Amino acid sequence: MRRYVLATFLLTLSGTLVAQQRGFSNDVNFYTSTPGLRARIAKFTAEPATSKAGQPVQLEWLVENPMGVEIAPGIGAVLARGGRQVNPQQTTTYVMTVKGPGNQTLTQEVTVTIPGTTPLRPAVSATNEIPKMPDGKPNLTGVYNMIFPGSFFPGGAPMNISNTPGPLETTPTLKPGAEKFRVVRGPNDAGQSADCHPPGVPQAMYSPYQWQIVQGLDQVVILYEYPGAFRVIPTTGGPHQPDPDPTWYGDAVGHWEGDTLVVDTIGFNDKTELPGGYRHTEALHVVERFRRVTFDHLEYQATIEDPNVFAKPWMVHRTLPLRTDLQRVDEFICENNRDYSVLFKK
Repeated sequence: MRRYVLATFLLTLSGTLVAQQRGFSNDVNFYTSTPGLRARIAKFTAEPATSKAGQPVQLEWLVENPMGVEIAPGIGAVLARGGRQVNPQQTTTYVMTVKGPGNQTLTQEVTVTIPGTTPLRPAVSATNEIPKMPDGKPNLTGVYNMIFPGSFFPGGAPMNISNTPGPLETTPTLKPGAEKFRVVRGPNDAGQSADCHPPGVPQAMYSPYQWQIVQGLDQVVILYEYPGAFRVIPTTGGPHQPDPDPTWYGDAVGHWEGDTLVVDTIGFNDKTELPGGYRHTEALHVVERFRRVTFDHLEYQATIEDPNVFAKPWMVHRTLPLRTDLQRVDEFICENNRDYSVLFKK
């Protein structure tokens, strides 16, 4: 399972069949069970299993629902499904390590025997170092996403609660008289990801789809699989555009503070939501901080303020896993303005 979640429309259409196959009484029960999904190694083979020194051997593997897949010795991070030709000089045991949801770790071995040689087993791999750019800055490039157990369905577990909030995360406080900015959903509301509108900042990080950072020396590009959106962020500092037109993702400028990329964004429209279920005005101001704390984890902070809505700034703070099994986000085509409420069972 390369993706944790498909589009709401596809989930709804396929839910009844899958639920019946697995013995669930209705769609909601099935999708609220998704936190129980686990990674699984479906295949890890070597052909031929016995060979001569230096001769080609084909490794093949297939992993379901991984957060990351590595093979040692000498191969490293790989995609969830693939193959690799190796040429062992001695009897070698290849070890696949799979990281899955909920801190799950799986390992599986396959041994290629070279008669008459001393067996080789991979040593415990050292922690991968954080990659660097030519200018010495950390390279944030990679595909990331938050972990999002739950259900799209009304009444089910929240879909977009991801990871454990970091110690800096705070709760927003509305100004007196600003209750109208709190989002209240009815029983047939399909949610904010059902209309194909851009989620905005920082809500795009909470979308149940991958997003990708592509880093250059003077700019960073963030590609969001849903809904096929992007941000181009100069990282050389400097002022914002004068009087920017309000947009879904705003006008962003970035600079480095040590190993942390700081992105300051203004110029939003008022059409998006904020984490926790709040609307905002065009006065929204978001300061994001991206820091690669390990090879496969990115720390993300976003300080949010809107003087028309909130009594004081507040912060989201999460640590996001690097999707070592993915090289890029996929194409996503969204059916806009579809009323999904009619697809929900009464």
